[in-house]
Amino acid sequence: MHGFDDAPLTRSPASGPWYREMNRYHWFVLAVAAMGWLFDTMDQQLFVLARPAAMEDLLPAPKDADAKTLEALRQQRGVAGGFATSIFIAGWATGGLIFGMLGDRIGRVKTMVMTVLMYSLCTGLSCFSQSTWDFAFYRFLTGLGVGGEFAVGVALVAEVMPDGARTYALALLQALSGIGNVTAALIFLGLGLAQDNSWLPHFSERSLFGSSWRIMFMIGAVPAFLAFLIMRRLKEPERWERASHSGVVAKQLGSYSELFREPQLRHKALFGLLLGCAGVIGLWSVGFYTFDLIRFVQRKPVTTSVYTEQLQVAKAAGNRTREEQLSALLKRQTDASTKLPPDAESVQAELNTVVSGRLAQWSAYASMAMNLGAALGMFGFGALSQRIGRKPTFAIAFVAAYVSTFAVFYLLQDFWQIWVMVPVMGFCQLSLFAGYAIYFPELFPTRLRSTGTSFCYNVGRFVAAIGPSALGLLRRDAFGRYPEPIDMRYAGITMCTVFLIGLIALPFLPETKGKPLPE
Repeated sequence: MHGFDDAPLTRSPASGPWYREMNRYHWFVLAVAAMGWLFDTMDQQLFVLARPAAMEDLLPAPKDADAKTLEALRQQRGVAGGFATSIFIAGWATGGLIFGMLGDRIGRVKTMVMTVLMYSLCTGLSCFSQSTWDFAFYRFLTGLGVGGEFAVGVALVAEVMPDGARTYALALLQALSGIGNVTAALIFLGLGLAQDNSWLPHFSERSLFGSSWRIMFMIGAVPAFLAFLIMRRLKEPERWERASHSGVVAKQLGSYSELFREPQLRHKALFGLLLGCAGVIGLWSVGFYTFDLIRFVQRKPVTTSVYTEQLQVAKAAGNRTREEQLSALLKRQTDASTKLPPDAESVQAELNTVVSGRLAQWSAYASMAMNLGAALGMFGFGALSQRIGRKPTFAIAFVAAYVSTFAVFYLLQDFWQIWVMVPVMGFCQLSLFAGYAIYFPELFPTRLRSTGTSFCYNVGRFVAAIGPSALGLLRRDAFGRYPEPIDMRYAGITMCTVFLIGLIALPFLPETKGKPLPE
């Protein structure tokens, strides 16, 4: 296995399926890179799913708060959640710049080990958060590692794979990242069920085991050790070894000044950045807020369902007092002026935990639906781009992402729609990221491949970091026109137009279908 020569190979039309060109070491590299990226996306998704519950715990409602105070607190949580996401994305962009450069200078494998350890261990730190400020700080540190992993991972796979298998291998790498997202959703679902059934031990909400979201972040730290052990067996690609030992070229490894000194490379980097920015902003500023939207639109029916279930239990037990309390709470769901009997508020507070756990389940279902669609979309992008070209496939994907996201934020209401509309949106939105994994390494020479890829994929996140905060401000609706959850719909529909920005960059970028990686 270690004697394999990973120099590029050509593939003739008669050479058979793409996977026949890959030997055992090719598959080993793909599996390890996929595992690193899988754990990366799992940690990302854990944050997305845990964010609403974290904001509720870190910004708790005061006792006996009136409706106006609760509404102001809801808006504050939305802004704080957007701020934490923005800080995370800014860390992602910063880490991408640093580790992308290191990937060219010290090697793909060494840099990948560093990034996986960093994002995993710093995800674990998030469980110690006591305020929105230290929570955001831990997310920034996590973002540093997350940002660096993508560029070195796709550069490693692109340089090791035979030319005929490269496109499909990179598409498969991205498609397998959906497993990480689904794993995060299963963890979230399991903890939601535990919370719904009161299986979690009773601790203070600010203790390490006091909230399910804290446990989620603890779990996010575990994969680092397994990834580290596996990555020890990887070799640096021979392309990079040749570039790093070729005298003058070695001095130019991972140089941003070199990237921008040559007009052709500068042109590719800037328009590649615009291409990447559209998908990144769209996903992190709109797409991942689908789970928040589902929590909003499902809160009332889920609350009604929980109250109805508990009312039947009270009737069966002959508990007239609790029956009266639950009947009044049910009536208040449709008539806010309903007066509550004594101690009804304590029953409401008790059942809020059950409601939150059930809403967590719906968010987990939505995440799984979205990422199952995403896995198909990402591999589909690779197959289609190999037939019609990278640029036409990007154009189709940007338009599809816009239309599907608009439809979700405008129409999503009922539970069944989660299984129809959300997978389609995931298919369209995340197919773009397979395109980035395939296309960006094809734009830059070996000595600058990780640097250029990271620049295109990550620097746009500095702009994208504004997106979640902008969404939070749009949700506040300064004009007072839209009540919850319509404010979420209004904000999402407004922001999803960013997908169309990617169309502007396409005419200025080259078509790379069928061409070998530039040396």
